[in-house]
Amino acid sequence: MIVLASLGTAFLSSIFGMLGGLILMGLLASLLPIGAAMVLHGLIQLTSNGYRAWLNRRDIVWPIVASLFIGNVIALGGLAFVSFSPERTSVLLALGLLPYVAWALPKNLALDVARKPIGIFAGMVVVATNLLAGVGGPLLDVFFQRVLLTRHQVVATKAVAQSLGHLSKIIFYGGLVATASRQDWPSLWLLGAAMAASVLGTRAGKRVLDNMQDATFFNWTQRILLSVGAVLIARALYLWQG
Repeated sequence: MIVLASLGTAFLSSIFGMLGGLILMGLLASLLPIGAAMVLHGLIQLTSNGYRAWLNRRDIVWPIVASLFIGNVIALGGLAFVSFSPERTSVLLALGLLPYVAWALPKNLALDVARKPIGIFAGMVVVATNLLAGVGGPLLDVFFQRVLLTRHQVVATKAVAQSLGHLSKIIFYGGLVATASRQDWPSLWLLGAAMAASVLGTRAGKRVLDNMQDATFFNWTQRILLSVGAVLIARALYLWQG
């Protein structure tokens, strides 16, 4: 199930620049201990986002990436001495609410990630939400609503940004900062199969992205995100009542 999910969610992320990570984290958080889910998700998504960035490398906007990286370092440095492991229901609820928080923010906010101070702030947000909920893509998308970029530039730049965010999560939950315990690291066969599946899904999604119109890309992203968020909220409420 995890390998198939890695394939399908990588396919979605390769098209929309996010979304797949949200779905995959929701699944992993339901099947595995939270620490293990965070690490496995980070490794799979690092592979998927890294390969997606490579496929779209000509469209990466590096000045934006530089600002995001500075924010990542600041956030991870600030959380380096904090040890916490979110509870399963809380993670699922946070995942479900993220798209709605992003959707509810006023569209006229000057959150242009191309502006350096905003880019640094966005980088801090990505790491913070990655450590809390496992996914920062939905909030990261808010900072790309005001930039004049093509769909390929959005997908490529966000792929690098999310790769950095997932790397921070791997460091935090994998043991270099939080626990130094090997119990959160997945088995090698599962990791290898899931990472290979994410590469295949990413390449297949790239073909769809190349044939999609910019208007279709931006319209469907929000609709699917809100739908997935509703499912995750319902799952969290079900577990809470149980």
